[in-house]
Amino acid sequence: MRRLLACLLLSFAWPLAAAERVVSLAPSLSEIMLELEAGDLLVGVLDGDARPPALTHLPSVGRFGQLEMERLLLLEPDLLLLVAGSVPPAQQEQLRQLGFDLEVVAPSSLEELGHDFERIGRRIGRAEQGRRLAERFRAGVAALRQRYRRQEPLSVLYQVWHRPLYTIGGGQIIDDALEVCGARNVFADLQQPAPQIGIESVLARDPRVILGGSSAELDIWQAWPQLAAVRLGQVWEVPDKGVERPSFQMLGALEQLCELLSRAR
Repeated sequence: MRRLLACLLLSFAWPLAAAERVVSLAPSLSEIMLELEAGDLLVGVLDGDARPPALTHLPSVGRFGQLEMERLLLLEPDLLLLVAGSVPPAQQEQLRQLGFDLEVVAPSSLEELGHDFERIGRRIGRAEQGRRLAERFRAGVAALRQRYRRQEPLSVLYQVWHRPLYTIGGGQIIDDALEVCGARNVFADLQQPAPQIGIESVLARDPRVILGGSSAELDIWQAWPQLAAVRLGQVWEVPDKGVERPSFQMLGALEQLCELLSRAR
């Protein structure tokens, strides 16, 4: 007990040492490491989307939701970066019990994402890079918010998948991104991150724009010409799926989304 108390007191007295061997357990976090000029600290990644060229040489520790523990142990990282859903809760607890240092990143807004740049920067000894990245990101978001604001927000359905039909709920970073573009998520009142919905509920809320991942996923709406989005020809593919990966690159993807929504009638 005395030893545990002493360790706790020491942890409050001195800041954590900067991590030197980092494993990223989400593509967005791998991007943030590169944006912080810290790709040299990465010793492994969890595969998901296509890797940036700068990371193709790194060993894989599995795929999203399927962490390969033996490979991870061999890499001996002193910091694991993960998003809430990249590793199941039971496995997260197992990692903690094995002594791994976990930094869980789950921004629900663009402002929180800016804070995450700073937080990760401090953890890896790149505090100044984190601060600069956050400042640039906040300034970019503020400029987009000013440029694309509307007196009456544009109602939007953001379709995550079509069979079955999923959207985004309120309190999500994409929900916040729509607001920056002068729009509102018609399902913002739902608290689940990705709620399943029915056609009837979409008809009742009648969005003026429907966004989705591809034309194949969006074709279902042509059967419902009474929807304003269909009638106005405003059923559109998301121009850059980077808007779904919370990292600095999201700023460019957000600008493309705002520009697309600015064409809505």
